[in-house]
Amino acid sequence: MQFHPQPAPGVARPWAFPAPERGSLPNGLTVLRCHRPGQQVVAVEIVLDAPLDAEPEGLDGVATIMARALSEGTDKHTAEEFAAELERCGATLDAHADHPGVRVSLEVPASRLTKALGLVAEALRAPAFADSEIERLVRNRLDEIPHEQANPARRAAKQLSKELFPATSRMSRPRQGTEETVERIDAQAVRAFFEAHVRPSAATAVVVGDLTGIDLEALLADTLGDWSGDTVEPRPAPPITADDTGRVVIVDRPGAVQTQLLIGRIGPDRHDSVWPAQVLGTYCLGGTLTSRLDRVLREEKGYTYGVRAFAQVLRSSAPDSATGATGAAMLAISGSVDTESTGPALEDLWTVLRTLAAEGLTDEERETAVQNLVGVAPLKFETAASVAGTLADQVEQHLPDDFQAHLYTRLASTGTVEATAAVVSAFPGDRLVTILVGDASRIEEPVRALGIGEVSVVAS
Repeated sequence: MQFHPQPAPGVARPWAFPAPERGSLPNGLTVLRCHRPGQQVVAVEIVLDAPLDAEPEGLDGVATIMARALSEGTDKHTAEEFAAELERCGATLDAHADHPGVRVSLEVPASRLTKALGLVAEALRAPAFADSEIERLVRNRLDEIPHEQANPARRAAKQLSKELFPATSRMSRPRQGTEETVERIDAQAVRAFFEAHVRPSAATAVVVGDLTGIDLEALLADTLGDWSGDTVEPRPAPPITADDTGRVVIVDRPGAVQTQLLIGRIGPDRHDSVWPAQVLGTYCLGGTLTSRLDRVLREEKGYTYGVRAFAQVLRSSAPDSATGATGAAMLAISGSVDTESTGPALEDLWTVLRTLAAEGLTDEERETAVQNLVGVAPLKFETAASVAGTLADQVEQHLPDDFQAHLYTRLASTGTVEATAAVVSAFPGDRLVTILVGDASRIEEPVRALGIGEVSVVAS
């Protein structure tokens, strides 16, 4: 029997987040391209400067209806024909609206990119916005709202936004509108919003995938290059203000067997130098099953299946030398516990925060977080869609193209003391707004006894 030598491991190759090439089309459209050999499914993200705070007063949700209507027919195809053409390409197309703007996302085999990108260009150039389709989308949205109200996590998020931001701020209201505002939306309102804000000079296309044999410049010129529109001045971003006075709001759900927890405040966004340390510290607090919150609330006490701490950027603008950046991130802790454990779970959660402030993180916690955040990055960005989505996030948040690449270096070099200071600053025990969706008759008194802030009860 002949034995062959055991294969030896190769030399580890350093990994870095892919760097895009930046360019533009004559119509003003900015283009970021990223060649990823082997990625035969190409991902395209188109970022439109149509933020939620640009919605007309009383028409919250019109950006969402417009985004959904982009794939519901054009000047050349009915809604059914458009869907059939996408299906023939093997493509998926999605669009959604959020505080920074509207995102159009396409995934398609590289061999069908020409056809699919032509359909996207058609939707951006001449959407039909037929009265019947807009009416259908409005009805669908109205049907969704009661389901969102019934979902404890969605209801908690809605209440937290209402508590944190002033009533005049768009961020205080549901992203996709309320029943009252959505009912007012018609095809005329959708067309007006589209014409006011959707144009190539205020848009960016991100293309990621295996571009071997594809003349992307010619392809873009023949598709998105035909899209035209006036040039306008960038919209000034309103400042973000929030009230994080420590308090508890109970959204009453009589008979609920669980309580949904959402504890949050507003903090620095990715433009702030503290961001890497904040990411690292927040991960140690509640980013994984081995984090402090899970160790106590899940493993030791059995209150929950899991509690997570996270930072989610709401909106960012380009830093201004005079006024600075006007962006912010939501810093939050989220989870659910059984009703009887609501008081004890909150008490233990605050104990975790106070212990963290008094004793700090350990070097072992910091090392585990770095390994998990930096070590798995190559796997996280294996697909073209994940790379395209991150590049589009950077565009929306006015970050440099190499931000993500440098972030991992900064995470790896962040020390335990820095991470501790950042997470303690992010989650101060006396400056957190706590939303509880549960049975007020059973949880109000135990929560009041904790002394973590004034307690109020609102109807579900």
